[in-house]
Amino acid sequence: MAEEKKSDAEEPREAEEKQEEPKVKPEKKAVAKPREEKPQKAKKERKGVFSYYKIDETGLERLRPFCERCGSGYFMADHKNRFTCGHCGFTQYKHNEAASNADKTLQPSTD
Repeated sequence: MAEEKKSDAEEPREAEEKQEEPKVKPEKKAVAKPREEKPQKAKKERKGVFSYYKIDETGLERLRPFCERCGSGYFMADHKNRFTCGHCGFTQYKHNEAASNADKTLQPSTD
């Protein structure tokens, strides 16, 4: 009977040991995805003072105007319809012939 008690006592210990072991999940295999080709980016223009001038046979020509408030040395930024100074914020609007012709057609003639 003593042997029977030992075997009964061992069984719960074995059951406890089995419960304590953590379950190991199988690892997922990494699937290799095909790489998509990215479109190439256009090269940006280099910034610098040399981009504000155009050199011809006749001489040097400024491509952008100087700021009227700040004076020489402060170039104005070139936007679609205006020039703007980044230093003081002065804005000078561009005059194009298409807009001035449209204004003339809208005005009634005095003839």
